[in-house]
Amino acid sequence: MGLAAVPGRQAAFRQGLAAAVQYARAVGCPRIHLMAGRVPPGTDLAAVASEMETTFIENLRYAADLLAQEDMIGLVEPINNRITDPSYYLNTPHQAAAILEKVGRPNLKLQLVKGCKQGGAAPVPSLGHIQIAQVPGRHEPDSPGELNFPYIFELLESLGYTGYVGCEYAPKGEWAHRRSEPHIQTLGAVVCPTAPAPEQV
Repeated sequence: MGLAAVPGRQAAFRQGLAAAVQYARAVGCPRIHLMAGRVPPGTDLAAVASEMETTFIENLRYAADLLAQEDMIGLVEPINNRITDPSYYLNTPHQAAAILEKVGRPNLKLQLVKGCKQGGAAPVPSLGHIQIAQVPGRHEPDSPGELNFPYIFELLESLGYTGYVGCEYAPKGEWAHRRSEPHIQTLGAVVCPTAPAPEQV
């Protein structure tokens, strides 16, 4: 789950980042997810929060400067500690946005998952990537659930979001992969009408 905010693991973070840059360069991927990591086992977050924030900021500045040389963007994603991972350090979009403001690098942006609630949108200029899944169960976006994705897509477009929207969900049923294919094609047409063709990405 990453090392960017884990005290004492700075060298390992930089080594992993260097490898990630090589892979991203090889496949032409312009974005790298910089995962914060978990609170060390047996440690109370309150006792290490300040040290973890300092480590995170230092590592993000290092990563941003390295990625800038490659014309790449670093992505920071808050992960819900009530549902997904109770020990993950970075938990809310507000916390992530505050960290990025302290880091002060324009090539670091938020990666958000629209699979938790309908509200809580971050400012569009700070968004680098969006992932979607339906609630509850984190299944296909067109499955029955609480989120109205056509509305969300229209809202993102009206706010000026021009990036990609990825699908990160657990397919339902034995033939889920077949059901997902036309769904993903439809999403691509709706969400990324001006996106480059696959061979250009």
